Amino acid sequence: MSAAAATDAAPAPKKGNKKLIIIIAAVLVLVLGGGGAAFFLLKKPHAEGEEGEEAAAPAPRAEKKVQHNLDPKHAPTFVPLDPFTVNLADRDAERYAQIGITLEVDDAKLQEALKAYMPAIRNNILMLLAQKTAAQLLDREGKEKLAEQIRREASRALGYEVEDDEDEDTPAAEDKPKKKKKKRAAQVLPISAVHFSNFIIQ
Repeated sequence: MSAAAATDAAPAPKKGNKKLIIIIAAVLVLVLGGGGAAFFLLKKPHAEGEEGEEAAAPAPRAEKKVQHNLDPKHAPTFVPLDPFTVNLADRDAERYAQIGITLEVDDAKLQEALKAYMPAIRNNILMLLAQKTAAQLLDREGKEKLAEQIRREASRALGYEVEDDEDEDTPAAEDKPKKKKKKRAAQVLPISAVHFSNFIIQ
């Protein structure tokens, strides 16, 4: 009987080994599966962050492209003038204007010439402003016209020959035909534009 018991006990450890191997294999599958799932879940937000960074990357490229078009070698030079305060030509009331002006030039070397001729430039601009009335300067068209006249007067102060501008507000200009204005070609002047930084009329 003891021999029979011994033979019955011998196969039992083999069964137990199979169960142990199956349990270990199942645990390994679960660990590997869980680890793989964790890896993909943690990797996914990181990948989305990288995609978001890649998606955001073209925007700076577009900005660089815009900046590339603005070549610093050919950038205009801006020359701010001291503010002007002048009595206007209104007859019915005392009106005055406070105007901040900045001249734009294409050639940076011209900036030194502007400083050298500044007294003459300021004189010409003051004389021009003193002839204006508040009504002539209040609307946009009047300001644009003034900017062009300042451009011409400042260029004249630098010694450039500037054709006389027919002022439409004067009676003499109303008597003359307007054909002359169409025939006149735009003059090439050293000052390319005039900008207002301040414009107060009181």
